[in-house]
Amino acid sequence: MSRILGVPRALLQLRGTGRRFGPGPGAFRTFSGSAASGDVTLPLEGYRVLDMTRVLAGPYCTQILGDLGAEVIKIEHPVRGDDTRAWGPPYASYKSGSALEGPGESAYFLGVNRNKKSLALSFQDPAGIEILHKLAAKCDILVENYIPGALKKYGLDFETIHKINPALIYASITGYGQNGPYSKRAGYDVMVEAEFGLMHITGARDGPPVKVGVAVTDLTTGLYTSNSIMAALLARAKTGKGQHIDAALSDCQTATLANIASSSLISGEKDTGRWGTAHPSIVPYKSFETKDGDILFGGGNDRLFGILCDGLGRPEWKEEERYKINASRVAHRNELEAEIEKITVTKTTQEWLDIFEGKGMPYAAVNDVLTTLTHEHTQARNMVVEVEHGDCGPIKLVNTPIKYSHSKPRVRTPPPTLGQNTNEILREHLGMDDNQIQALRESGVVR
Repeated sequence: MSRILGVPRALLQLRGTGRRFGPGPGAFRTFSGSAASGDVTLPLEGYRVLDMTRVLAGPYCTQILGDLGAEVIKIEHPVRGDDTRAWGPPYASYKSGSALEGPGESAYFLGVNRNKKSLALSFQDPAGIEILHKLAAKCDILVENYIPGALKKYGLDFETIHKINPALIYASITGYGQNGPYSKRAGYDVMVEAEFGLMHITGARDGPPVKVGVAVTDLTTGLYTSNSIMAALLARAKTGKGQHIDAALSDCQTATLANIASSSLISGEKDTGRWGTAHPSIVPYKSFETKDGDILFGGGNDRLFGILCDGLGRPEWKEEERYKINASRVAHRNELEAEIEKITVTKTTQEWLDIFEGKGMPYAAVNDVLTTLTHEHTQARNMVVEVEHGDCGPIKLVNTPIKYSHSKPRVRTPPPTLGQNTNEILREHLGMDDNQIQALRESGVVR
């Protein structure tokens, strides 16, 4: 079989037919549901995801897949749903006329669950496990974030599912991975930040260690996992085989220590600790207080430092021996930064922004989150979108960030209410009739 870029030519010819690898090498299944529309602007249209995740890392991963066009079936506990449904306030209140009761849909849940369908199902019951096995046979990707081994007793582990569908990509997101001394621990972002270096290098120079303001380890793990799923799909196009992806918060956190980790590995020495907004080897490179807030200046080299000196009204600093070159500025860090702040507090942040506009030196206001979301650049980049939620009315969401020249990942559907799509999924994918679904509902298997 001839190949183009490593992909069998016969597979490329099948792309337009809506057929591709299914339950095993040499076998194909036909797309169903949304795939029939043939929207070529959605790269993952026609791929189906069984999403058995909750909270943040997993849902963030599967939301990325959904933004790119995949059909994402989110499995939720039939009574409480995803944990984050109860993580509020704030909530998007239910509008008048909604059949739902309570405070509304939590902002946390809404932030990472768009472009998904909710199937409220209990796999404590054998009937629920049977449903999941049948769905797994019809899916391309399964993502779960349970402690290693927890799904084995339900027959939902990789080994069991792989026998049902050898072509399925099975991604496990855990705190510490499938093996190692910590593998059985429950892992949360803040614990991993602490245990694997990030917290130690985050915070004020003379202050205690602090966590990052957003659960960045969860998010980077979600990003790594979605990227790995894409690679596994490309591998499947060559081999017809699925595989198990082992994604750990601890590993992803270690990887994203990046240059700081490299410095310690090469030098054999401990890191230099916390630097707040400053840089350990560049001065000035930090935020400074203004009359009404803070501004960050990036004097990354001697030329940029000269621009800063002129803007601050201190051109003589460019020739001052203590400040003339970066090495000297680092040696006199404390006094120089103090002198700069004596000047920056005399004007507002906006006044400083105006002074340095177009000068070629990196600078930025230190903005809060709401200011960020209403920022003119955020608006120009279409990073906030408004969608119509069936029970809450119009809601605003952060948009998918990457722009393509042809593809158009986007918010197609708002985050679902608990069990919103139970009937639809059981009918369309498993061929159940109303009586069968009602029997499952009465026995508590589904909602």
